[in-house]
Amino acid sequence: MHLRFRFNKSGKVRFTSHRDVARIWERVLRRAGLPLAYSEGFSPRPRLSFGLALSTGYESDAEYLDARLREPIDFHDLPERLSALLPVGMDVTGVVEIPSSADSLQQAVTSCRWEVDVIGVDEQIAAEAVARALAATEIVVTRERKGKQVTDDLRPGVLALDVLEPTESGCRLAAELGTQPRALRPAELLNALEPRLEALVVRRTHQWITAGDERCEPLAIAPSPATSNIEVS
Repeated sequence: MHLRFRFNKSGKVRFTSHRDVARIWERVLRRAGLPLAYSEGFSPRPRLSFGLALSTGYESDAEYLDARLREPIDFHDLPERLSALLPVGMDVTGVVEIPSSADSLQQAVTSCRWEVDVIGVDEQIAAEAVARALAATEIVVTRERKGKQVTDDLRPGVLALDVLEPTESGCRLAAELGTQPRALRPAELLNALEPRLEALVVRRTHQWITAGDERCEPLAIAPSPATSNIEVS
């Protein structure tokens, strides 16, 4: 059986690294008594697969985890059971059975939507920076990667960008950023804008995959026949 979970991450737990989140999930799934499938070899590990790594310090409404089980189970009550075992700020908001042949989250996710609270600028300045970025044919940045200077054009990865509303410290932006062939991070985009913007809070609100000609969330994948699924708000 192959289950996909959606969970959120907010508050103090946002400072937990991606690797530590993986360890938390391993412990929680074992405590919940799920019949996890394990890898073979000298050091077997639970067959868990996470979506795109969330930068430490970022919040999210849309984190995903795939888990393979040795046998079928009734998973209707898993959101409540697992949420009770997870740290404060992490809650399971949905679970669905997916086909064993489904692409991994790393392969399937094509873009992410973000909301970013920037500080020190008002709506007009932010709107001008957004307009310049959207009007540009390229946004070229040079960075060091593995000891070498690499030049990248970020513009193809900026799928949407807008100013949402003012905040007490500045304003809030919404951005949809591509993930293929390499995920564009909000911090990279903010650093490339003119003027450069600084983030106070960054929150991932959606991860998107492409199914045929349609875009949908990873949890919206149709389950295999004769199975049930549940989502909770």
